[in-house]
Amino acid sequence: MELQLTKRTLLQSAGAFAGGGAVYRIMDALGMLGTGAAHAAEPELPQDAGAGKRVLVLGAGIAGLTATYQLSQSGFECVVLEATGRPGGRSLTVRAGDSVTELDSRQTVDFDSGENMYANMGPARIPHHHRTVLGYCKRFGVPLEMFTNDNRAALFHNKDRFGGSPMVARRVRTDVRGYLSELLAKAVNRNALDDALTGDEKERVLGLLRSYGSLDPDDLLYKGSARAGYAGATVNQGMEKGPINDKLDFSELLRSEFWEYKINFAEGLNQGPTMLQPVGGMDRIVEAFMQRVGQLVRYESEVREIRHAGTSGARVVFLDRASGKEEALEADFVVCTVPASVLRGISNDFSTETKAAIDSIQYNPSMKIGFQARRRFWEDEHAIYGGISWTDQDITQIWYPAGGFHEPKGILMGAYIWDDDAYARYEAMSPARRLESAAEEGGRLHQGYGSELESGVSVAWSKVPYQLGAWATSSTTAPAELRKPDGAVYFTGEHMTDLPGWQEGSMLSAHAAVSAIGERALAN
Repeated sequence: MELQLTKRTLLQSAGAFAGGGAVYRIMDALGMLGTGAAHAAEPELPQDAGAGKRVLVLGAGIAGLTATYQLSQSGFECVVLEATGRPGGRSLTVRAGDSVTELDSRQTVDFDSGENMYANMGPARIPHHHRTVLGYCKRFGVPLEMFTNDNRAALFHNKDRFGGSPMVARRVRTDVRGYLSELLAKAVNRNALDDALTGDEKERVLGLLRSYGSLDPDDLLYKGSARAGYAGATVNQGMEKGPINDKLDFSELLRSEFWEYKINFAEGLNQGPTMLQPVGGMDRIVEAFMQRVGQLVRYESEVREIRHAGTSGARVVFLDRASGKEEALEADFVVCTVPASVLRGISNDFSTETKAAIDSIQYNPSMKIGFQARRRFWEDEHAIYGGISWTDQDITQIWYPAGGFHEPKGILMGAYIWDDDAYARYEAMSPARRLESAAEEGGRLHQGYGSELESGVSVAWSKVPYQLGAWATSSTTAPAELRKPDGAVYFTGEHMTDLPGWQEGSMLSAHAAVSAIGERALAN
C-alpha cells in the first residue's frame, strides 16, 4: 500500500511541475499503463474529495470536459463556461446543416445526411498508444474502427517531377528502398564496411538487402519489383501476371520532395499504425462526455475577466451572450482550458511570470477543407480505401474516408494545410474561393476531380472565434510556469504537454490539474 501511495505522489508532483506528458512517460516507465489495455490513467481521489468546493471550468473542449467529468466524480460542484453554442472546442465534426463561423464569414454545411457523411475538421485520428483517449472510449462505450493513415495505393505528387504526374505510393516506396539497398549492397561487396562486418555478417547483410530491397539475386542490382505493382493496373487483378512497372528514375526521386518526410510520415510514433477513429465521427467522444456532464455546461458564456478572490479563491466575470449581460461567479478553483492565443486577450491579475508564459505560446494556424463527392471515385478507379495522398501544392494532403466503403457517396478531406505560407494564401481567400482552388489543385492528382465534387466546407483555425489557432507548436509548448497554478487557477490543454495537437495531451493535462486540485482540497 505504501508503494502505491508513493507512486501516486510521484505522479501528482510530476503533473504539477512538468505537465501531463511527464505523467504519461513516468507511468509508462513504471509499467502502470499496462500493455495492450486501453484505459485512462485517472486521478485517484476519494468520492467526497470536493465536498463543499466549487470549480469553474473555462471551456467545454476535450480538456474541460475531461476535468469536469473527473472532478464531478469526486464530489466537486462544477460549472462550465463555454463561449460558443456547442461543446468540443477544436474537436469539430461537421454534418448536414451545421455551420462554421470564422471572424469574417459563416458557412452552412451542405452535405447529404448519413452515418458516414461527416468531416472531422479538427482531430481525426487516435494513435494506438494514446491510452487515455482510448480508455474513455472503452469506458463510455464509444465504438472504434480502423483509421488508415498510410495507404500504398494512395498518391505522391510533385508538380515539377515525373512530368507533374502523380505516382502511386507503392512504386515510390518500393523503388526508393530498392535503389538504396542496391547502393548499400555495392558498398558491402567493395569491402567498404569491412571494419564493421565479419565475413558471416557480410553475407547476412547482403541477404537482408536482397530481401528488403527486392534486388536481383545474381548481381544484387535493383531492376524493379512486383512490389511496385503492374503496368496498366492499380493492382494485379488478372489471371496472369502482367509486366511489372518500370523503375522510377532515381534522379527524379532524389529531386522530388517525397523522401524528405512524406514517405516516412507513418514511421512517427504518433502517426504509425495502428490508428483508430470513433465510428460516426470524432465528436462521438464529446457526445459521450456530454451525456455525463452536459447539464453542467453554460453556453454562450464569454469569459471577460479572471481574478483572484480573497486568500484562496477566484472570480470570473463573463458575458452571457444570450442576454447581453455580464455576470460574475466565484469559486474555490478555476480550471482554465482557454487557448493561450485567446487567454492573453482576457483581463486578469495573473503573476508577471504567468503572463509571460502565456505570451510565449504560439499556434499553428492550419486549415482543413472537406468535400462531398457524388461517387467514391477513389475506390472505383484507384482502389484507394482510406489513407492520404501527398502533393507539394498548397493543399498538401487529400484524405480518403476510412469508413463507409462502397457507399454511393463519400466525404473526403480535400486539403489539410499547416505550412505558414500555404495557409496564408488560403486564409486570405473567401470560403467559396478556397473550395475552387482546392478543387483545381486536387485535379492534378485525380483527373476530373472538380466534376466529382458536389459541396464543401473549410475551417481556417486561426480565424475561428475563441480558438485563434489549431495547436501549440511543439517548439513553444508551455513553459514550466504554466504547469503550476496561479493562485486558484489551474491551466490545462494540449499546449501544456509534450503532445501538442493531440486529444491525449488535453486529457493528460486535465488529469494533472484534477489531481493537484484534489490534493489541495483534501489538505484544506
